Amino acid sequence: MNRSIKKVAILGSGIMGSRIACHFANIGVQVLLLDIAPKELTAEESAKGLSLEKVKNRIVNNAFQQTLKAKPASLYLDSFANQITLGNFDDNLKDITTADWIIEVVVENLEIKKTIYEKVEQFRKPGTLISSNTSGIPIHLMTEGRTEDFKKHFCGTHFFNPPRYLKLLEIIPTDHTDPQIIDFIQKYGTNELGKTTVICKDSPAFIANRIGVYSMMQTMKVVEELGLSVEQVDKLTSKVVGRPKSGTFRLSDVVGLDTTVHVANNLYKALSTDESREIFQLPSMLQKLMENNWLGDKTGQGFYKKVKNEKGKSEILALDLKSFEYKPTQKVSFETLERTKAIDSLPKRFGYLLEGKDLAGEFYRKTFLDGFRYASFRIPEIANELYKIDQAICAGFGWEMGIFETWDAIGVAKGVELMEANGLSPAPWIKEMLASGNESFYKSQNGSLLFYDQKTKTYQEIPGSKSTISLNILKPEKVVFQNDDASIIDIGDEVICLEFHSKMNTMGQGVLEGLQKAIDLAEKNYRGLVVGNEGIEAFSAGANLGMLFMFAANQEFDEVNHMIALFQQSMMRVRYSSIPVVIAPHTLALGGGTEICLHSDKLVAHAELYMGLVEVGVGLIPAGGGTKEMALRMGDARQKGDIELNRLQNAFMNIATAKVSTSAHEAKEMQYLRSFDRIVLNRSQLITEAKNEVLGLANAGYVQKQPRNDVWVEGKQGLALFKAGIHGMRKGNYISDHDAKIANKLAFAICGGDLDAPQFVSEQYLLDLEREAFLSLSGEPKTLERISSLLGGGKPLRN
Repeated sequence: MNRSIKKVAILGSGIMGSRIACHFANIGVQVLLLDIAPKELTAEESAKGLSLEKVKNRIVNNAFQQTLKAKPASLYLDSFANQITLGNFDDNLKDITTADWIIEVVVENLEIKKTIYEKVEQFRKPGTLISSNTSGIPIHLMTEGRTEDFKKHFCGTHFFNPPRYLKLLEIIPTDHTDPQIIDFIQKYGTNELGKTTVICKDSPAFIANRIGVYSMMQTMKVVEELGLSVEQVDKLTSKVVGRPKSGTFRLSDVVGLDTTVHVANNLYKALSTDESREIFQLPSMLQKLMENNWLGDKTGQGFYKKVKNEKGKSEILALDLKSFEYKPTQKVSFETLERTKAIDSLPKRFGYLLEGKDLAGEFYRKTFLDGFRYASFRIPEIANELYKIDQAICAGFGWEMGIFETWDAIGVAKGVELMEANGLSPAPWIKEMLASGNESFYKSQNGSLLFYDQKTKTYQEIPGSKSTISLNILKPEKVVFQNDDASIIDIGDEVICLEFHSKMNTMGQGVLEGLQKAIDLAEKNYRGLVVGNEGIEAFSAGANLGMLFMFAANQEFDEVNHMIALFQQSMMRVRYSSIPVVIAPHTLALGGGTEICLHSDKLVAHAELYMGLVEVGVGLIPAGGGTKEMALRMGDARQKGDIELNRLQNAFMNIATAKVSTSAHEAKEMQYLRSFDRIVLNRSQLITEAKNEVLGLANAGYVQKQPRNDVWVEGKQGLALFKAGIHGMRKGNYISDHDAKIANKLAFAICGGDLDAPQFVSEQYLLDLEREAFLSLSGEPKTLERISSLLGGGKPLRN
């Protein structure tokens, strides 16, 4: 059956239901979001003389409005809410007959779910997909009493909250589920919803929550044993070990302690044969927090509490786990962490962390080694293949490396040695694997990633790894050029990829050298170039400000001018090379990271793209072709009678306010993406899709572009408009004198100077204007103060 999903019905509009509805709307699917009709009027409704008939959609309306107001946003654009129709079970359940997929997201109560399914079967057309977004109820119990067609098309589909941002989708089939249905949902989840889709067994809490909640509960018990503070633990369990920067306790506050407790309690009840069942018993700290109703952000306090201090400023207090009183947060320092500060590679860091001689090292040994042990015993209980555990925990809990990947990083044999030294033993299959000469859980081979299969005792290919390009897998064999900041990798079919690997992938001399080299190589020996990377935090956070600050502070303006000219030449080389250049931005693409994108032949952007020309924040204007390019695009888009220069004004304001998009769709509205640029939801497919676009352009007969001499600019007509606006903003004290100076420089460059009349100019003319403005601003003391503040503490300065 050639199945497609054009309309989805979501039954239940709570936090998860509404957010799942939003994510389907993000990909253009029509959504019907339903909930129960209220049984009684509120006091306000009674006072207005309303009847129950008039307020049947109150519950779904209120829930959906709360979702639309919540941060971070569930929709890529506010207008995508128009894809969602609201209704109630009494009047609108009949409308599910037109749905291609029905997803039940009601309260976690088996009897209520069964009642809903009974009603669904009255209207559901045969062959329609149906699934439950449960996180704890066994899936097989839900199909009792249902028809054969229902059972055949039913499974669990466990989205993680918030669905837009967390990549995991666990798919849980029953014995009755048609394998073709599971295959379809897995592919749809991966390709259309952008998820890491993991097929799970119908075991308690499935995979991610089983491992993730165990890790959290075990961490809390180690904390009580070692007497660590809340701040210390969050430092130890955050970015330093590739976990979310919130750490364990801050994350618990965000998720809600009651949610963690609910899952832990259910696991303790269900896991009668788990050798580590007692870990799921609530530690005393959680018991006290629950008794006090200190549930985290939802109640205003949990492990942390936000208050106003004596000066009226917000201050974060941390819970003292001994006195159970809130105290000012303390700076955390451990010798082990200091020793690993210079180690950028996360895999290399783990060995040092586990060898630490201080309390930090002891904490890591007690938590990581037991985590390895626990995961080894969960095979084949919760998953037959170890890679599924790693995929689930990374996608569901935001870990950079899975448990078995981390174990590989320190060495499997070394991990066993450390375990035994600390009174722990892994599952027997681990030692059998080592005894047979297999020393790792993963290995790369011919561009594919293989995993050790405990059942067959051989290495097997991870499904899909060959069809999806991974630079990390290719690099050991396919690097054709490398320096400290960039690598050029042969990704097959006569296409190469330039990867940045500087800090935050900033664009300094090494990256620009790599870019020039990549274009030279591609023009001689390849069909095209992809610019992309697999960085966790950024595609590129922009130009390297450190060297600019050094030259500007020493008033070496010839060097500054040379730097800007080189950057401009590099960007223009991207635009005017003889081969197609496709760029694959993701996460952060700021300043220079945006400018290189603006000069591509095509962008293949990840949907989660935070993009903007933010140079004003450090007292400068975009001078890597960014100002020029926005002038060019707005000139090309002008229409007859466009007297108010609306498009140019919008582009000017985006730059002047350092606006950053909150999604790739918003970046398209800001004109940073063009109509033909692509947006991809699955981050892991980005390089693959970019390569396909390079080949498409090459196969179509790519023709080298020529520098343009027909860029329409507004001259004095536009400049007068902008100057009047800047003057008004300054008079109203909305901006500082230095802000006004920067804005006037930007206006001059983007309007093409003070030309007497609108006219055509060359790209080089505009590049010279933006470089001149940048150069003059770089000598301003207040600009240097802004750059120094950013380099010193990462905080923008308004002066």
